[in-house]
Amino acid sequence: MVKLESYIRVHFLEQRLTLRQGRKVVFETPVSLAKNGPGEEMGSECTPRGWHQIRAKIGAGCPVNTVFRGRRPTGEIYTPKLGRAYPERDWILTRILWLSGLEPGKNRFGKVDTMGRYIYIHGVPDETAMGIPGSHGCIRIHNGPLLELFARVKPGMRIFIG
Repeated sequence: MVKLESYIRVHFLEQRLTLRQGRKVVFETPVSLAKNGPGEEMGSECTPRGWHQIRAKIGAGCPVNTVFRGRRPTGEIYTPKLGRAYPERDWILTRILWLSGLEPGKNRFGKVDTMGRYIYIHGVPDETAMGIPGSHGCIRIHNGPLLELFARVKPGMRIFIG
């Protein structure tokens, strides 16, 4: 019997992420994808479609609500007070799963390169709405579910966004 591989499925219409082991869903959570909808072009602020993989897991061991910029901790820990002080910031918190496209010409290389667009699955403040589009292209997820997902995945795991 062939063992079916684990993979992540991100659903645009449902704004939902599922982790599957073969056909079985072992984890699911609401997410928030791009406010501008699906799309692959550099600078579009859209969420890229198709097959991807986790290029890197970033933030292991950092406290919950660690603030990241350029994939590095800033030394800040997010609080609602900090959020009110900087309402324009696009908060990247707790952990980052950096994605890389697997389909040349669609989401890899050139002006459609997911990795070069810095597309992540990343944490956001708990007060951020889930289940509705709102990101600048990334896949936003609350910190509790992100920690669980982060513990279950490895670099190289495949992700289908569509």
